[in-house]
Parts: sequence; C-alpha cells; structure tokens
Amino acid sequence: MSDAANPNTPAGENTPEKPLDFIRQIVADSIAAGTHNGRVQTRFPPEPNGYLHIGHAKSICLNFGLAKEFGGKCNLRFDDTNPTTEDTEYVESIQDDIRWLGFQWDGLYYASDYFEQLYRWAEELIEKGLAYVDSQSAEEMSRGRGTPSTAGVDSPYRSRKVDENLDLFRRMRKGEFTDGTHVLRAKMDMASPHFMMRDPVLYRIRHAHHHRTKDAWCIYPMYDYAHGQSDSIEQVTHSICTLEFETHRPLYDWFIDKLGIFPSHQYEFARLNLTYTVMSKRKLLELVQAKMVSGWDDPRMPTLRGLRRRGYTPEALRNFCGTIGVTRYNGLTDMVVFENALRDHLNKIAQRRMAVLRPVKVLIENYPEGQTEELDAVNNPEDPSAGSRKVPFGRELYIEREDFEETPPKGFFRLSPGKEVRLRWAYFIKCTGVEKDAAGNVTLIRATYDPATRGGDAPDGRKVKATIHWVSAEKAMDAEVRLYDHLCRIEDLSQVPEGEDWKSYLNPKSLETISNAKLEPSLSAAQTGTPVQFERLGYFTPDSVDHKPGKPVFNRSVTLKDTWAKVQKKG
Repeated sequence: MSDAANPNTPAGENTPEKPLDFIRQIVADSIAAGTHNGRVQTRFPPEPNGYLHIGHAKSICLNFGLAKEFGGKCNLRFDDTNPTTEDTEYVESIQDDIRWLGFQWDGLYYASDYFEQLYRWAEELIEKGLAYVDSQSAEEMSRGRGTPSTAGVDSPYRSRKVDENLDLFRRMRKGEFTDGTHVLRAKMDMASPHFMMRDPVLYRIRHAHHHRTKDAWCIYPMYDYAHGQSDSIEQVTHSICTLEFETHRPLYDWFIDKLGIFPSHQYEFARLNLTYTVMSKRKLLELVQAKMVSGWDDPRMPTLRGLRRRGYTPEALRNFCGTIGVTRYNGLTDMVVFENALRDHLNKIAQRRMAVLRPVKVLIENYPEGQTEELDAVNNPEDPSAGSRKVPFGRELYIEREDFEETPPKGFFRLSPGKEVRLRWAYFIKCTGVEKDAAGNVTLIRATYDPATRGGDAPDGRKVKATIHWVSAEKAMDAEVRLYDHLCRIEDLSQVPEGEDWKSYLNPKSLETISNAKLEPSLSAAQTGTPVQFERLGYFTPDSVDHKPGKPVFNRSVTLKDTWAKVQKKG
C-alpha cells in the first residue's frame, strides 16, 4: 500500500487497511516513480447531451476520489463537440449532480475552450503530411475502410498536396461548403489490423448553433481527435475511461506523439452494469420520448435525478461505488448490492414512523369512547440521540389489510378471530369479530384491548407471536404513496434476442400508486430530501416535485429487505 493514499477518505473508498485496486496501484506506482514529478491530475469529461446516471457516478467517484486520495486535482470538462445534441440545461444539471454527490472540481473547462488550439494542431498535421481533406461521401468512406478481416483502400483524395489540403480546410472553416461535402482525416494506415487506425475522421462540417461558441464555428472536431489533446492541454496525468474506449487508445497516443505535446495517458476500467434496469442513454431517451416514464427524473430511472427523487442518498451511492470496486472485467452487478447500500445508510439516519398503505379499520370496543392518549415511540433504535415522539391512540385505528386473516393459514401469526397481537408501542389487542360488505370483504374488525399491556408488554408475562403497526383513525393523515420497483422484469437486457422490442421486457408493475394511505400525523412536517422508515414497510421520502403542504406524496425508496426474489419465484 502506497503512503500516497489519504487515510481520511469517505466511507466506501480505499483506506490504508484496504488493498489498492489496479487503477489506484497505477497511480501509486507513478507517484513512486516520480512520473510527472509525482503529480496527479484527473478529469471527468461528460458530454452535455443528457442527464448523468449511476454509471457516471462510478466514474465520478473514481476520478474525484483519486485526486482526493493522492493529493491531486480533478477537473470537470464538458466534451461539447457535437452542437446538435448539447444544451446548457445538461451542463447545469451535471454540475448540480456532481455537487450533490459530494464532489467539487478544481477547474471547470469545455472542449470548446480549445477549438482554436485544436484547429491549429489540425493544420500542423496537414503541414506534416499526416492529415488530408477527403471529399468522398460517408457511404464511400465506410466502404473504403474495409472490414475487420480485409484491408481498406486509400481514398482517391489521400494524395492531395499539402497546400490544397490547407486551402480546403481553411475554406471549410470559413463556411464555404455544405454539411457532408468534406471531412478532415488523419493519414495513418488503411491496411492496419486496428480498424480505428484506418484514416479516422478528425473534423466534419456542421452548420449548427453551439450552446457556447454560438455560430463562430461550422466545423467541429471528433471526440477521438479532441479528447487526448484536451487532456494534454490540461496536463492530465491519468485519463481514466471505461473499457469501451480501450480500442481508442492507439488514436489517443498517436495524436499526442505526432504533435509532440504533454504526454497524457489513458487507462480503462469496467463500466457499471446493473441488473433489472436500463443503462443505455439511447434506451433511456426512448423511454422518455415514448412517455413510458414521467421524465429523466422519474424515480424508476437510473439517472442521478431519478435516484435522488426516489430517495437515494449521495452517501449510499458513494458507498456502493466503493463496494463494487474497480476492475478491468465487464460484469453485471446485482441490484440487491445497490439497494443494500441504501438500506445500510438509511437504517442509520432515517427516523421511524407508522403508515398504513392498505387500511382496514379496527374498533376497540372496550376502549373508552371519546378518549385519546399519546404514546411514546422511539424515532430510531439505531440512534439514541434521535429521541422519541408522541403517537396518538384512540378507540378506532387503521391496520394493514394483510395483517388480518379471517381464516388464517398455517403459520399466520398476525391478527385473526380469537388471536392476540401486539400493537407497536401500544397494547395487546384481540379480535372478537368482523363486519363485511355485500361482496364479503371485511370492512371493520372488532377487538378488545388489555389496558395493562401499555407499552407493549404483559405484566403476567404472556407472549404474542406478532407485532403489527397501526395509525389512529381520528388523527391519521391521508397521503398518496408511490411504490417503485425494478424497471425491467429480466436481469440483463443485453440478452434480449435481436429483433425483439426490448421495451416488451419492462416491468409492468414498476409503479403502484396508492391514493388513500393513512399516515401518523407527525409526517405532516416531513420535508423533501428527508428520508423516513415506514415501520415494517420500507424507506420512503417525500416526492421532490409533487409533495405539497396538505397534499403529501411519498415515494418508496427501497423495501426493508429484498423482495424481488420472492416475486420472481411466485411469477
């Protein structure tokens, strides 16, 4: 273990007692070797064409975490080289999401900051005979590149003289040509076994308004051309990318070598793939455009906006990223691991409250009419400093419909005729009878209570096998509760046969809305961004969009334990 790692790292990140992952070992070794004078500079380079998702959170935690742990710096740089898909809305949301995750960049940059320098370097490549203007159509260029098993053929324009290439490229910049007329290509090797080295495109003509440079440019650099040089300009020492960019690394190195600029170097790690969800930005966009979700912040979406609205905490996301680690092998992470990270954090911080989602009324016949009392209830047994609260109790209560069975099956220990149960923080009650509607549904449970069992224990020592939650019927607050579940009904969407509509594998039960839930009155003060545990039901948070005073709306963040396996077995 290198002494370079900071022992004061957030939970879930490397500590002196934890072995280094391969990326951190690379950084530690470069420091030990004095590479770049032992300096560490990373960057997080999103394209501002959409909202960040949990996969980006892994990259954020890694890049910003490396800088923090090794005493370096991390830049935020927007890869804004595609004007038709990018917008300041995404720029602002990305910055907000990074701050919410708990990180702050050392420098804020844009690839568009470097457009002039990138252009001058492109002219330098032309002057060195390493780039040329190609006037073929896109289809002709594609055919000319060959296949992975057959060599490509030279473009008929590959032999253009330097002066002609410079003239055409400068006229491209001036806007003299329409989109698609010409491109600038690097002159590499059309027979290269590395497909990407077969004269890749560096610039294309695109007459489009850019969110920062406005209409100053009508030619834009390709990602593979702009990325490494942007890293070099910022003197990034460790350019960390996901594994799909491994095949791009020879291009990254070629440009830096031919231009003789600061030698940034790229390293790759496995991207995050989660079960039962959608991680493709293209597919997420399909869901939004088809209105199959309410938007990018729909709590079923794996976007940071959606997770935040659902009730995920930045601490849980950081701890999750620390738990799964950094490897070079693509795999599929079980959603349970992700959910457990949230459960672990919320168990420590969430105050407990009682809520009944599918209510049935209980009438305690021997409780004095007109009497109410307040019972003590602990706010969080994991945190004694959270204290306690008063919960109103009276003659009429609501309990969960599933906590009562008129004809109980074997092993059912909750309320049933003649059986006694404990009410959480309250008394023992015993069912004495029921009332039903014309369809045979139970509409009222009649019961008696034992006043000697206040607080939940019997002085005579008798035991009950179940404790159930409840709310006062008189004091209960009506609320809408949204129960969210997995977005997909199969583990891995990549296994969907080609030609089938992947959207047919979405989970039709990913959202259930309960309009008449009954909540204890203390929840009237619940604030958005503050999670609570509904006892026995799960962790919930007020919806950041629809929750209003007098109109409470709660989202289920996660159940108390994994219930999906049980659902799958039943299904």
